[in-house]
Amino acid sequence: MKKGFYTIMAAQFFSSLADNALLIAAIALLVDAHAPEWMKPMLKLFFTVSYVVLAPFVGAFADSMPKGKVMLITNGIKLVGCTLMLFTLHPLLAYAVVGFGAAAYSPAKYGILTELLPPEKLVAANGWIEGTTVASIILGVVLGGFLVGPRMSSMLLGFDLPIVQTGIDTRGEAAVLVIMLFYIIAALFNARIPDTGARYAHQERHPVRLLKDFWECNLTLWRDKLGQISLAVTTLFWGAGATLQFIVLEWAKSHLHLPLDQAAKLQGVVAVGIAVGAVVAARIIPLKRSLNVIKFGVAMGAFVPLMTLVNSQGFALPMLVLIGGMAGFFVVPMNALLQHRGHVLMSAGHSIAVQNFNENLNILLMLALYALLIHWNLPINAIIIMFGLFVAASMLLVIRRHEANQRVLDSVALIGEGKH
Repeated sequence: MKKGFYTIMAAQFFSSLADNALLIAAIALLVDAHAPEWMKPMLKLFFTVSYVVLAPFVGAFADSMPKGKVMLITNGIKLVGCTLMLFTLHPLLAYAVVGFGAAAYSPAKYGILTELLPPEKLVAANGWIEGTTVASIILGVVLGGFLVGPRMSSMLLGFDLPIVQTGIDTRGEAAVLVIMLFYIIAALFNARIPDTGARYAHQERHPVRLLKDFWECNLTLWRDKLGQISLAVTTLFWGAGATLQFIVLEWAKSHLHLPLDQAAKLQGVVAVGIAVGAVVAARIIPLKRSLNVIKFGVAMGAFVPLMTLVNSQGFALPMLVLIGGMAGFFVVPMNALLQHRGHVLMSAGHSIAVQNFNENLNILLMLALYALLIHWNLPINAIIIMFGLFVAASMLLVIRRHEANQRVLDSVALIGEGKH
């Protein structure tokens, strides 16, 4: 890998670490404010809505300047969101500002890979990026749980500055202040990301023309026989993954009787499995065989309902690692194929923006449905079973669609081709 790739990995690690720790801190703010239970998944929904709303515009923004500069600017927006959270803006609104920065950050983060590396290295690069991202999720949720835990929060709140009145009075606010340091570290790495030299034609700025251009890019990727399969898989994965985060928190509370700071660590356990699956996929699945892994998505969905039978951490830990492992193994090759296909059919920034739009629209829909089920007081076991069966059935439909596509084209040959 080129030297600049490792700088990108470091920047992504610290920015994602802060994103995930901030989610736990924001949940603590809601809990301490005695907010209703359904607001917890709404945090992720407010974070994600920017990915959908800004999708027609962030691709052009990412392609308008060197992507390291884009990442630096958007990381700064995340810092603004943290600051607003400290100034008592409602956690849902403040986390939405952080999501605004993340939405603009993502096309640059992934788009730069296709500029920096040849297609044959994309699966390996995605394996490393996903592995790094998952490591940041693991450490982020653990860090967030640690910061809002009774011991560390007491220590942080015990600090007093002479004369200065900080206004930091809750465990959530103290955690946010520490998390801001990690965004600053990410910014330092952003500033050192090399310019790949990739330049695109003048980017459209008129909102209506941007919307039209984005819609055409969206249709192009969905009509492409390979693009539609990889986009369907990653869209389903990210919607399911975001929902699973909150399912694990609720399941840990009801089945394992764990408080928030300890339940957050179980999110990290799932992420350990994803990291293992991602690394294995990166090592053994070349781009031309990426479509062979879709069946692991069915297996993951079928395995999830077994969570309802588990009531001890001894069984919970290996089960969550296995669920995560299957998820990581099938999503990394699909993500690499989608990036490559998008880069062939359109520019890097635009293809990632289309990907983000579809994936995060599904996150919004699945989180909204989950919040509604919680609001209706549906038992967590029923939600888990419905969730697992939905994932398995959806992946089976994707497989059938892929088999139909294969009857009219040679998928392996098409991976190396352009428009058709």
